[in-house]
Amino acid sequence: MTEETAAMPASTKLSVRDVVTVKLPAAGAYLSVLRTATAGLAARLDFTLDEIEDLRIAVDEACAMLLAQAVPGTDLTCEFELTGEAMRIAVSVLTVDGTVPSRDTFAWTVLSSLAGEVDSQVGADDRVTVTLQKRRGSAGAP
Repeated sequence: MTEETAAMPASTKLSVRDVVTVKLPAAGAYLSVLRTATAGLAARLDFTLDEIEDLRIAVDEACAMLLAQAVPGTDLTCEFELTGEAMRIAVSVLTVDGTVPSRDTFAWTVLSSLAGEVDSQVGADDRVTVTLQKRRGSAGAP
């Protein structure tokens, strides 16, 4: 929590909405940047250490799924949307064939377990997006 958010009334804290977009080369060597950004932004929302680590791993896993089919030389875009109680993370990349990750794999099951809500979609130009949403305090929730 920053000095600015600590001084806010509780009703204002719940309505805080920030969006941070990170664009970097679609290569595994840059994933540490996203893991660090994920941890920093989750800490800003007062996620627990376990929730932060789950999100770091989930972002890494979502990126790994997408990088496997990324068009060489393109960028990976990660948009973080922070609200009072949750973080939504949308990772997208231009792909070779526009195929969404399979939902019946072990990797998808792990991703769902770590992040809470997980979805994927194909957009224009075969851009595939994996969206994760984690709510604070949702660890172990059904």
